Amino acid sequence: MRALHLIVAFFCLAEAKGISVEQRRKVVQSFSVRRNASSDTTPLQVGNGNFAFGADITGLQTFKPFAIMNTWGWHNFSFPTTPGQTSVEDYTGLEWWTHGRLVRYEQPNPAQNDISNWLRENPHRLNLANVGLHFGGHDVVESDLEEKTQELDMWSGRLTSSSRFNGSKIVVQTWADSDSDTVAVQVQSPLLKRGDIGLFLDFPYPDKEKFNAPFVGHFNLASKHKTTLKQLSPQSAQIKHTLDDTTYYTLIQWEGSEATITGPLDGTHRYVLAPKSSSKIQLVISFSPTPNFSSKKASYRQITTASRNWWKNYWTKGAFIDLTPVHSDPRALELQRRIIHSQYLTAVNSASDFPPQESGLVNNGWHGKFHLEMNLWHTLPFARWNHLDLFHRSLPHLYNQLLPSSLSRAEKQGYNGARWGKMTDPLTGRSSPGEINSLLIWQQPHPMFFAETDYLSHPNNLTTLQKWDAILTETANFMADFAWFNSSTKVYDLGPPLYPVSENTNPNITLNPTFELAYWRFGLDVATKWKARLNQTSPEIWGIVRDNLAPLPVVNNTYATYEGIPNMWIAAETTFDHPAQAGIFGLLPPSPQVDLTVVNNTARKIKETWRLNESYGWDFALLAMNSLRLGDVEQAVEYLLHPIFKFDDAGYAVGGERVPTPYFPNSAGLLMAVGMMAGGWVDDEGVKLPEQWVREGARAEGFVVAL
Repeated sequence: MRALHLIVAFFCLAEAKGISVEQRRKVVQSFSVRRNASSDTTPLQVGNGNFAFGADITGLQTFKPFAIMNTWGWHNFSFPTTPGQTSVEDYTGLEWWTHGRLVRYEQPNPAQNDISNWLRENPHRLNLANVGLHFGGHDVVESDLEEKTQELDMWSGRLTSSSRFNGSKIVVQTWADSDSDTVAVQVQSPLLKRGDIGLFLDFPYPDKEKFNAPFVGHFNLASKHKTTLKQLSPQSAQIKHTLDDTTYYTLIQWEGSEATITGPLDGTHRYVLAPKSSSKIQLVISFSPTPNFSSKKASYRQITTASRNWWKNYWTKGAFIDLTPVHSDPRALELQRRIIHSQYLTAVNSASDFPPQESGLVNNGWHGKFHLEMNLWHTLPFARWNHLDLFHRSLPHLYNQLLPSSLSRAEKQGYNGARWGKMTDPLTGRSSPGEINSLLIWQQPHPMFFAETDYLSHPNNLTTLQKWDAILTETANFMADFAWFNSSTKVYDLGPPLYPVSENTNPNITLNPTFELAYWRFGLDVATKWKARLNQTSPEIWGIVRDNLAPLPVVNNTYATYEGIPNMWIAAETTFDHPAQAGIFGLLPPSPQVDLTVVNNTARKIKETWRLNESYGWDFALLAMNSLRLGDVEQAVEYLLHPIFKFDDAGYAVGGERVPTPYFPNSAGLLMAVGMMAGGWVDDEGVKLPEQWVREGARAEGFVVAL
């Protein structure tokens, strides 16, 4: 059967005759981002997934202190000195009654307020620096610049910014290296040679806010940290930045002009690079946790060449969808814009060695920590869009790195296997103290989803089977042990206490949430199949729990949020936040336990009653995938273009009152849903676009089918 799927996919691509490299380029460049002023919330970025540089209208951070962020840049504030709380080991969390026994959860303890807060806030991501135009100490603001234009060419990764100051033109080009923490900058202006402008580098100190949006760090707390300048050669210098126990280095190399670098300016950590002999200067600025810089690309030309090559390869080697031939329906062009922008931005912000925070590398949300339940949204699109190299940047090594802490978490709570945390970081693997953080469970089967997606692209590959085996084994061990056998109903229950996907219920009464039950079955089934593929015997308890989980809860012939929920579809408090029950036939593949009549009824009820106008998240992508599986392509398009599902002029997904902008699970969710529209799923491959779009020439190729 699998071989048949591959053959069908092959002939679908052959029949489409392919989308040429030139056509791909035209589509991508037709959506180049153009601005005439800085945004107050979203920079234009260059980056590579592990490193990103956010720019204002000057192509730098001259007027808006947007961030330079990366994967390894983390910092801890000093540990609190509260008596009896002198180390992380002193933290106890809170105990909750769980099926007749006390279980210790990683939650804020009122008796340990200082240490609880510290664990939540640390470690946090750093804004590595700001780089901008220096106007000789004069108080220049953005409105003093005239004829401001800016264009981001996503085909090459080049950001070009132009303006005029005091009658003279300033042109800045900004690029990021493809595989190091390096930005390349070229500035051209007669003002350089006259000494009227230069460049500055400024280094902030982090703060303790949960959301640092749109800017990250303080530039007025110079006494709290230290920088040291070291001249390395006539055309290079290094700045050492020390913040408490964290130290990193910035290497500045320049060509095209003689220059001097001085600083810091009084009361700051700002350094000024002043060109002396030319109207053009080219800079390469690199960041490293050690004074030994690994990148061998030291010249501006090398960086620009690497960027051009990487982005061309990205756009030409992966899957592609072309909706530009559609002229009868303006929705197609807007969807195409969102697709192209989201592809670029997820590559810059989410193609990381570790999952991104939900605001990517733009600003700091949740202290810069990633959420493991969101990793499904962040990472899966790379597999669907046939960028398996980016999919494998973090998988499965993320789970291997977090496995020891997850095994320890489960053991301390009296469970077998590995219990994956929620809000965490790559340095410690701790789950930050929080009631939702400790009781959320839908991140648990994610490794099964990732592994099965990997297997779909590498069937019967022993290496694929072996690299996921230990992770799936320990994940399934916990899932089987976590499910509680109810001697009254003779089924295995999930919860209480727990939080479902929607995070808006009372954890003490939340029993058998619909999505989690379906996902638990899916995960245990994959784990069992995995062992069979390896010619191994799976633990008997996996199959017993899988086959005897509680039935999916139904209310009035629709799927409820959880079993026993009061006033489903009637009370306002039951019809908001994530409509996760739609995911059991959309995000998840078909299952014998899922009744399609009930699924259809549920989809209709969600459309009629759910408070989507108060939503902010990936709900629309989830609903679109549900609509696609149900054969309603028009409804899927409507959900993906819902007025609340907003994307700004540069393609950033708008957050809302509860989360900062940008909110990258929305971007990834859009790409996942479009991937299903363009590639279909196992047993139903092929394009699912509106028929009129296909008649007018809409095409798609190269997609990996969904499960």
